Amino acid sequence: LKVKQPIKTKFQMPILNWVALKPNQINGTVFTELDDEKLLQELNMAEFEERFKTKAQGSSVNINTLKMKVTQKVASKVSLIESNRAKNLAITLRKGGLSSDEICSAIDKFDLQSLNLDFIELLTRFVPTDYERKVLQQYEADKKPLEDLGEEDRFMIKFSKIPRLTERLNIIIFMGNFSDSIQLLTPQLNAIIAASMSIKSSVKLKRILEIILAFGNYMNSSKKGAVYGFRLQSLDLLLETKSTDRKQTLMNYIVDIIHTQYPELSTFHTELLFVDKAAAVSLDNVLQDVRSLQQGMELVRKAFMVQDTSLLLKEFLSSNSEKVDNLQKDGKTAQEAYQSVIEYFGEDIKTMPPSMFFPFFLRFIKAYKQAEQENESRKKQEAMAIQNTEDKISSSNVDQPDVKPLPIRNKVPHMDLMAELKKKQQGKERMVYEGKDGAIEDIITDLRNQPYRRADAMRKSVRKRMDEQTLRVSGEVSL
Repeated sequence: LKVKQPIKTKFQMPILNWVALKPNQINGTVFTELDDEKLLQELNMAEFEERFKTKAQGSSVNINTLKMKVTQKVASKVSLIESNRAKNLAITLRKGGLSSDEICSAIDKFDLQSLNLDFIELLTRFVPTDYERKVLQQYEADKKPLEDLGEEDRFMIKFSKIPRLTERLNIIIFMGNFSDSIQLLTPQLNAIIAASMSIKSSVKLKRILEIILAFGNYMNSSKKGAVYGFRLQSLDLLLETKSTDRKQTLMNYIVDIIHTQYPELSTFHTELLFVDKAAAVSLDNVLQDVRSLQQGMELVRKAFMVQDTSLLLKEFLSSNSEKVDNLQKDGKTAQEAYQSVIEYFGEDIKTMPPSMFFPFFLRFIKAYKQAEQENESRKKQEAMAIQNTEDKISSSNVDQPDVKPLPIRNKVPHMDLMAELKKKQQGKERMVYEGKDGAIEDIITDLRNQPYRRADAMRKSVRKRMDEQTLRVSGEVSL
């Protein structure tokens, strides 16, 4: 390939941050068929410079002076690593605030006090590749002056000479993050342990599940048959099952039953500890982090065996080995406690991680409390409705005109009526008794003593009296 000469511009131009191909990557590509230098001769680049030059520039740069500076710079500085990588490394080194020797010495001694952890993590991106190591080693083998190299290249030469560089950087990062990792993982494992054990041992929760099972079997047994248990996901259905008037859910009704008949169960949620925290834990990830801490501690032990004079490694091992062992025990306990509670509720640990299991109880607690509020609100509304009705009745009585009260009688009204009827009847009887010869009186007396006969029949006493009267009349006539 033809070596391309630097292009000298009149003004400073902005940088186009493209990713360049290396010369050995050009062969066989379309770029071997392009001639950009010939194209530049055909274009008006002066106009381009005026349009794209960077702002706040002074007068035009003297071309001859620029040529001298560029020539001196090219002659004095050589770059062995890719330009963009060198620029990013320069930015990183400025953040460290230390010289190349100080940085490399601190890495070699595992000195966390001298090195910023964020800075070390950035340096891991610049671990020399195999190609860069060969180029750097060849430059030194050729005994070329290091002064001709840029600051980034000189750092890379020293950086690449640190023994087991990648391993050291990982150990430094591990040691720097160790305390935070312990403080992060321990509460998560404790939350899983506490939540699992409290849910399994809660007597009140057990009774509430018993109530739910009873209602469910009562509703379903005639159609689907009675069951012996249910999946935890069924708890969500309590909010979907509604009463006939659609004003109340099954959850509302069960909460009302608990408040009226089993009030001691209303505080069941106080027995369920750290359920909210356990719901946010990914147990698999936590256990993986615990294993990573064990692996990191093993790396530190191996490094100390190679470099047993390091007081920093020795002190770290003596202070933190027991913490890792305890964390490993907590991880095993959390795993066993969770598996126990999962099996206790009839779920499968393979398909039911803590992030699914514990939220069932969180949602149930939330729904229970919401139902309590709704029930209380409904009772208040009903009480207000009754009070409003009573108030309306009272106000209507006040609005009616005054009515003169009826005189109070000592006797019952229907007794007065009977007395009046008897009085009238006695008056009539006295009128009847005033008839001649007592005939009418005899008829009334006979009616009371003889049974009722049809209209054309005659009583014996009447017939006898009529016969006697006939005979008397006949005798008078004959006389």
